[in-house]
Amino acid sequence: MESEQKKKKILKKLKNKYRLVILNDATFEEKFSYRLSPLNLVTLIISFVFVITALVATLIIFTPLRENIPGYTDVSLRQDLTALVLKSDSLERELATNNSYLNKISSILKGEALDTHDTLISAESTNNVPNKNLVPSTEDSALRAYVEREESFSLNQTDGAEQRLNAEINFFPPLKGSITEKFDPNKEHFGIDIVAPKNEAIKAALNGTVIFSEWTVETGYVIHLQHEKNITTIYKHNSVLLKKTGDMVKAGEAIAIIGNTGKLTSGPHLHFELWRDGVAVNPTKYINFN
Repeated sequence: MESEQKKKKILKKLKNKYRLVILNDATFEEKFSYRLSPLNLVTLIISFVFVITALVATLIIFTPLRENIPGYTDVSLRQDLTALVLKSDSLERELATNNSYLNKISSILKGEALDTHDTLISAESTNNVPNKNLVPSTEDSALRAYVEREESFSLNQTDGAEQRLNAEINFFPPLKGSITEKFDPNKEHFGIDIVAPKNEAIKAALNGTVIFSEWTVETGYVIHLQHEKNITTIYKHNSVLLKKTGDMVKAGEAIAIIGNTGKLTSGPHLHFELWRDGVAVNPTKYINFN
């Protein structure tokens, strides 16, 4: 009973009416009056706080002010980061594809056989093949003899290719300069390195078509030209490529700018290679670089 009486007294006090009056201090003239109760005052304060909170929330949500809140990340920034991650992944895949393509091109130019084995076949599974089925057949023996004849012929193939080139074609020097590294197939250096002034233009050695014009990790910006009579010229470590794949070029036309790109470089120079029928030949035997 006492608790109920206390509640009634509190409720009665909240409902008691009061008048707020504003008077002129000099004349005591009434300027403003407002009749209210404590309950009305509490309701008014709560409403005011709610309105202010709603306004602040609206400003934060729908204006750039939200970017000033500590720990807040802009939506557009998150989208840009996601796009960069996807682009980075795409570039990695493209780089791996380009490297694979270059390795195949290199194997073809060297006259090597491409590896067509399924990489998913494990060494363990191949070791389990029974030896009794590995007796060479007549066809195997004939193929082995053919391969041995081809290998024997390839020992003299370079000299023959060089003689044919000397008699048939006049090359335009791709660059004038000093040769710092000579042609040495035994060290797998299938071209020559030429040093020239900075920003010197690299020119096409013959009329031809651009079959490759891309960036590679090891040799930087590289461009390959395919010419008549199964001749291929390769230009590596360029700073800028002036032609793209599929472009037709004329002998002496600028195709790149000398540079120092790629991991396998020690300074600004051009690495130039000359291939005929899949065989690397010494460019200095056909072109005057001085």
